[in-house]
Order: sequence, then structure tokens, then C-alpha cells
Amino acid sequence: MSEKKETQKLTHWADQTAEKIIRERGDLELYTCASGITPSGTVHIGNFREIISVDLVVRALKDRGKNVRFIYSWDDYDVFRKVPKNMPKADELEKHLRFPITMVPDPFERDESYARHHEVDVESTLPLVGIKPEFLYQAERYRSHMYDEGMKIALQNRERIKDCLNRYRDDAHKIPPEEEYWPVSIFCENCSRDTTVLDGYDGEYGLTYHCTECGNAETVDIRKATGVKLGWRVDWPMRWKHEKTLFEPAGKDHHSQGGSFDTARLVSDEIYGWPAPVTFRYDFIGTKGKPGKMSSSSGEVIALPDVLRYYPPEIVRYMFAGTRPNTEFSISFDLDVLKTYEDYDKTERIAWGVEKAKNEDVYAKERRIYELSQVEGMPEVMPYQMPLRHLCNLLQTNSGNIDAVIESLPDVKPEQIEKLRTRCECAWHWITECAPEDFRFALRSDGSKADIQGAKLEAIRKIYTQVLPIMDTLEEKPLSEAVYAVAQECELEPKALFQAVYQALIGKDAGPRLASFMKIIGKTRLETILSVYM
Repeated sequence: MSEKKETQKLTHWADQTAEKIIRERGDLELYTCASGITPSGTVHIGNFREIISVDLVVRALKDRGKNVRFIYSWDDYDVFRKVPKNMPKADELEKHLRFPITMVPDPFERDESYARHHEVDVESTLPLVGIKPEFLYQAERYRSHMYDEGMKIALQNRERIKDCLNRYRDDAHKIPPEEEYWPVSIFCENCSRDTTVLDGYDGEYGLTYHCTECGNAETVDIRKATGVKLGWRVDWPMRWKHEKTLFEPAGKDHHSQGGSFDTARLVSDEIYGWPAPVTFRYDFIGTKGKPGKMSSSSGEVIALPDVLRYYPPEIVRYMFAGTRPNTEFSISFDLDVLKTYEDYDKTERIAWGVEKAKNEDVYAKERRIYELSQVEGMPEVMPYQMPLRHLCNLLQTNSGNIDAVIESLPDVKPEQIEKLRTRCECAWHWITECAPEDFRFALRSDGSKADIQGAKLEAIRKIYTQVLPIMDTLEEKPLSEAVYAVAQECELEPKALFQAVYQALIGKDAGPRLASFMKIIGKTRLETILSVYM
């Protein structure tokens, strides 16, 4: 790798993190990077920040020639504690509270369990943004007894773990010396709930418990039982050791002082003999404006598929690749969508050398952000660019007919069509579902007339007889001047004429910049619409 390329790569936080991992852990045959979540409900866009943050670091490591394992753990052996608002069949789900999530039925009746339903939703969407981790299912791993020795170590060292947990707590929150601490919990072998109380441990593999729900009491061997699992603060470091995890970020709640990451670090180092992974804190994601149609709107949860409805995959990646993880930001569905597209397009132009950056550092940073924003590496040719506002005007003028829009652009190359089509689809969804009312319009196509009289009607007729016959010979600026000349000839303020023309065309007092709009509509359609005023 050249010195210039190395310097360029280190302009991005993902490359800086990759360098830190290599520096702290050395040159290894395999670098394991981890992420994970409990599928207790719709996996929202805030959860996605962790997934893509890991993906970006994974890519940075691979760019350095490293062999990387990217694991994503589904904590589907966690307890089902509450029913989210946006779930159907709430009464049925209520009956399964305190069960492991993997044993809760799918209220949508699509998958074999509630957990699997949410897992499938994510696993089927991540490839669309170029993320392809190895998925691990913790219920399956616990039930196959993969972690028996890890649980035994925790049970034999429960006093030391208790000390680790207490070390960051004030006296009011410490586990009292006289209180028995258990690093494991048990789902009752009889009723499957976690409503159990541990009564004893034989020092090896035997655990005695009783269930407060059904009254079942028994002694089980953790090498044979299927309901024993570690509590979160011990499970996490145990798995770091088991998977040899070198990098895993966490949200700012886990990274608070004395929080779960701090205690997990102690347990990992002192009990399991494995240094905690390199990490960083990522901040929360907000949303600005709300789409009109959401797959999970009743629960007010915005998930990755919802965002992909309005933003192409590359722009979704760009929003995260272009923002440091510890910076809070909002994903917009209001008019700020226009700016997000504009910002991405500028980065794209700089990356392709079409627009000059302020200096070499800015170029290197923008180029790297663009590289990391791509789903499958750099495109063969620069994608076709069109400002979103103009594209929206084209789409609305053509009533959402994407083929007609693409056919109207003679300079589009075959290699650019796929990405342009995706942008058109996202733009049309945004127009029809999110854009403010004054941004939307539809051409009159039914022969209807606006109530236009007097000097305004005279002006419309002059545009028909004087401007339309020559408009194909005029560029946008001379066309605009011709329209202004009509206003002057009819002794109208230009604003009054514009208002009349917009009423005639779209039934509104305002619309896109008129000369440009007339060019988009075209002479033939303008003649058809305005002929009713002759």
C-alpha cells in the first residue's frame, strides 16, 4: 500500500479504528468483529447504526488485507418482557411473557417464532445495503451446550463476578455481601418461564431451582438442561472469549461510566482471561418528519426498510459513513431530504473528480466516505446525477412514470440506468408519501379549466399563440424572457401571470420555476392543456 493511499485511508474514522485494532492486537490470522441485538421487536434504524458501524470497520480492515470475521448475534434466548405497541395479536403475545423470545409464536404467522420473524426482516434487508455478516443464534448455541464450560466458570467464580459488578456501583446499588449472587438464570423445564429462583449449586454442573409460577422444583445438569443461560453482564464477556472478539462498539447507554461495558471488561479480563475488545461509543439516531406510509408506524418505529423506501442504499450508507459514530444526527423525511441528496451528490462529484475539492485533505476524506458508501465497491462509471428537486418535477409531470422519465434523458448510459431507476423510485415514494403539500402537483390531463378571466386569460392565450410555437427553439433563459414579455404586453405583474399559468397547468398558485417547468412538460402537452382557453 502506497504512503499516499495509507494517508488517505486514515482520514476516516473507520480506518482509524482499524489501525487501532491492528496496533493493539497485533498482526493476526483472523480479526473477529461483533455486533448483536435482542429481537424483542422491530429492529429500528437506531439499532442499524451499530450494524453499519461494524461493517465500515470490517471494510477498513479488509482494505488492509486482513482476514475478517463479522459476526452478528441474535440474542433470541433473552426473556420476552413486554409486548411492543405495533404488534398484532397482543393478547396472544401477553400469554408468552417471561418465555424465551425464541419460544414466542409469530403474531404475523409468517415464521416459526416471534424472534425469527424479526431476524428474517433484518437478514433479508441488510444485503440491500451491502452488509453480509455471519448470523449467530444464541438460543441454538445455549441449547446445543456450546457455553456449558463458560457457565461453569461463571458459577465457580460468582463471588469474584459479584465484586466486578459492585466495583463501579455506589453503596446504595451494590449487591449486599449477604445476598447470594447467581450469574445464571433458568427457564423452568416445566412451564418454560424464567420465573425461577436458584436454590443451590454443587460446584460442578448441578443447579437446584424452583419455579414461582408453576411450583416445579428440581436439580438439573447444565450439560443436559436446555433452559440455563448467563445473565447479560456475564454472557457478553463470556462470548468475547468464546468468539475471540477483537472489536465491538456499543451505544452510549452501555458505555456510560460504570455501565455494562465497564463491568463486562472486568469480567472478561479477570474471569475469562480475555481482554475486552476495542470499542467506541455510538450515539442515538433521531428522525425528522414522518413518512405517510410506514410498515411499523403504529409503534412509531422506523426500520431500515422504511428508510430505503425514500433513500437509495448508497445514500443510506453515506449518512452513517459521513458521520462520526459518537455524533447524534437525524434522518429526515421532510424537505431536508433534498439537502441529504445534494450533499451525497457533491461528495460523489468530488470522488469522481468532476468537482474540485478545497484541498487534498478534503478530497481524500470525501473520496473515502464515498467509497465506504457504495454497496459493492466503486461503480464502473459515475452514476447519472440529477438534483432531487428536478427529478421530482420530472416524475410529477409524468405522473410517476419512471420509464418515461428515463426515456426523456438522452444522455443516460446503459450502466447508469439501474441506480437512476432506484433514485426515481425513492423520489416518487417521497413525493407521494412525505413531501409537503405545496411541493406536490399533478398536470391537468382531463380537459378541465381553471377560472381565469380578463388580462390573465388574454395572457394565457398569447402564451399559446406567441410563445408555444417558438419554445422548442429557445433555451430556458430566452423562454423565460418571452413569458415576461407577454406579462408586460398584457400589463400584468409577472407574479400574476405566473399564478394564472400555474392554475391552468396544475390548479395551484405556484409551482416549479416556470420556464424550466414548461421545458419539462413539452410543447405538445402544453398545447393540449392550454387549448381549452382558446
